[in-house]
Amino acid sequence: MRVLIIDPDEARAALVAQGLSGIEPLEVRRSAAFNQAESAAFGPDVVVIACDSPDRDTLESLRESNVDNPRPVVMFVDKSAPGLAEAAVSAGVAAYVVDGLQAGRVRPVLEVAMSRFELMQKLRTDLSKAQADLAARKDIERAKGLLMKERGIDEDAAFRVLRKLAMDTGRPLGAVAADLLAFAGVLKGGGA
Repeated sequence: MRVLIIDPDEARAALVAQGLSGIEPLEVRRSAAFNQAESAAFGPDVVVIACDSPDRDTLESLRESNVDNPRPVVMFVDKSAPGLAEAAVSAGVAAYVVDGLQAGRVRPVLEVAMSRFELMQKLRTDLSKAQADLAARKDIERAKGLLMKERGIDEDAAFRVLRKLAMDTGRPLGAVAADLLAFAGVLKGGGA
């Protein structure tokens, strides 16, 4: 496992590394501040940030980094102000621990954060798929309505026409429906 420890304090970083002992294989790199390029170059499986209190720049860098390359992030902070925990979670932090950095707690917190991260990634993927399926379904319904109106056919016949077009072109039904709607818009003068 590749772990990137972000901590400007040597003693605290050593405590985090001590808490990771026993994880095999383990490759640890330490850095004083979160740097997207350095993080991407190392390619950690998990990032552990230990600090007095998270600053806005670190949270924004985490947010940007998680867009392109999401990974579990654990944050141990000595103190936290109101709203910082929410900001950290919004930036992609999977575990936010206040005043609780002990070598014996690092590994269990890391394991929970990694599990929570995997669950959240699955939920995001499922949500994205559901949203795409819903959009395709709406396009299919609209395309059926267009075919029914323009050809004077019933709903089942309109669906068969769409399905045949999809099979003939080897494309998904939703994509064929979206194309049909786009072409209809162009023909009616609503497009380019």
